[in-house]
Amino acid sequence: MKKYYLTVFEKDGTNVLDESFEAENDDEAKKIGFQTLEEKGYGEHTHRCAAPEGHLVLFHR
Repeated sequence: MKKYYLTVFEKDGTNVLDESFEAENDDEAKKIGFQTLEEKGYGEHTHRCAAPEGHLVLFHR
């Protein structure tokens, strides 16, 4: 399992969510990240989900 990092920002740059979760691969992490965003109501906020290697799995601006 790899640890992925999900971060959500307000338009002014304020960080409103910063959490990590584990997933088997990037595809699973993308699903988990998207599901978390939808559950918490942050689907349309600026967000990113980064893999442990540093590349982005999810990004929305």
